[in-house]
Amino acid sequence: MHLNLFSFFYFPQIISKWVISMLYRKMGKTGKEVSILGFGCMRFQIEGDDVKNIKENIAIEQIRYAIDNGVNYIDTAYPYHGGMSEPLVAKALKEGYRDKVYLATKLPSWLINSREDMDKYLNEQLEKLETDHIDFYLLHALNQGFWDNLLKHNVFDFVKKALANERIKHIGFSFHDELPLFKEIIDYYDWDFCQIQYNYMDEEYQAGKEGLEYAAAKGMGVIIMEPLRGGSLTAHPPKVIREEFDSAPVKRTPAEWALRFIWDHPEVSLVLSGMNEMIHIEENMKCAGEAYPNSLLKEERELIDNVKKTYLERILVHCTKCKYCMPCPAGVDIPGNFSIYNDSSIYNDLENHRKIYAKFFPQDKKAVNCVECGVCEDKCPQNIEIRKMLKQVTETLG
Repeated sequence: MHLNLFSFFYFPQIISKWVISMLYRKMGKTGKEVSILGFGCMRFQIEGDDVKNIKENIAIEQIRYAIDNGVNYIDTAYPYHGGMSEPLVAKALKEGYRDKVYLATKLPSWLINSREDMDKYLNEQLEKLETDHIDFYLLHALNQGFWDNLLKHNVFDFVKKALANERIKHIGFSFHDELPLFKEIIDYYDWDFCQIQYNYMDEEYQAGKEGLEYAAAKGMGVIIMEPLRGGSLTAHPPKVIREEFDSAPVKRTPAEWALRFIWDHPEVSLVLSGMNEMIHIEENMKCAGEAYPNSLLKEERELIDNVKKTYLERILVHCTKCKYCMPCPAGVDIPGNFSIYNDSSIYNDLENHRKIYAKFFPQDKKAVNCVECGVCEDKCPQNIEIRKMLKQVTETLG
C-alpha cells in the first residue's frame, strides 16, 4: 500500500478546497497495486428511459477524471447498459488511458450453453473493449445454477487456455448465493480474486464477513460491490439515522461512513462504486485518500454498530429466513416477500422498493398468490402471522 498525491480537483467554475490523494492496496496474491476505489460502469447517466442511451460525453469525462486523480481499476460487464457499457469504456480508455488502468469485465455465466460460448463471448468483449487482454476477468454472478452449468461445460479448460494465451491476466468470480457455496467455489480452484456484496448492513448476507475473511486467508484479492447497498444507505436515511451520524465528533456523510466501514477491513483490496455524479466521485475519492485499514476509532465502530441496530429496529416482520415455511403449496416465496417489505421500511424508501418488487420479483412468487392454507404458520419457529403479513405485503408493495 502506498500514497500518491495528485492535483487539485474542481467543481465547475469552483476550485475545490480538497486535494485528491489515492490509497492503494495489493490485490491479493497477484501483487498488483490497485486503487482502493474502483470505478463501476453499470450506472452511467442516460438519456430518457433507455439504458443503452448513455450520455457518452459525461461518462467519458467522469471516467477520465477519476483516472487522472488516481483510480486505476475500471469495472464493466457484458450486460451492463444493455451491452453498451463495454464500448463506452473503450472510448473512455483511448488516448493513452488504457495503459493507466487495470480493466475488468465478466463472462456472462447465464448465456453459456457450450465450451465454445466462453471463447465466443471473451473474444467479443476484447473486440468491444478494443484491447488485446483483460487484466481482471470474472465469472459473473455465480450462484448454484450458474456454477453447475459452467462446470458442466468445462470452464476451467477455458480459463487455462485464456490465461496461457494472455487474453486474460487474472481470473476471479463475482458471487450471489449463500456462504457454503462460496467456500466450495473458492476451494475448487486457485483463484486470484473474487467480488462480493458487503456493507455494514450485510455482514451476514451471501458471502458476508466470514466469506471475506475466508477468501483473504487463501491469498485472494477481495473486491467489494454494493458498498452503499444500491444507494439504500444514502438515498433517504431516516431522521434518527442522520441524527446518530451527526452526533459524531468527526462529521462525515452517510456515504463516507459506509465506505470507511469497508476500507477499515484489511482483507478488502478495493471497493467498487457506480459513480455517475461528479460530486459523488469527488466525495468518494476524497474519502479514498484517508481510509487506511484499521483506522476507525473504537467509538466510530460503535457508532456504526448503533446505526445498524437502529436500522434493524425498523423491521416490520421478524423473519429470520430459516425457510422452515418453504416450500409454499401455492408457490409464494415467503421469506423473499418479507425481505423486500422489510427493506422498504428499514431504508425509508417505499417508492423504490415498490419498483423493485414490480420489476424483479417473479409474479408467481408474490404474496398475492397466498391461498391462506396456513401450512406455513404451523412450521414457523418465530410464530409469525404469515397470512396476515403477506396481505400487508400486497397492500404495501402492490
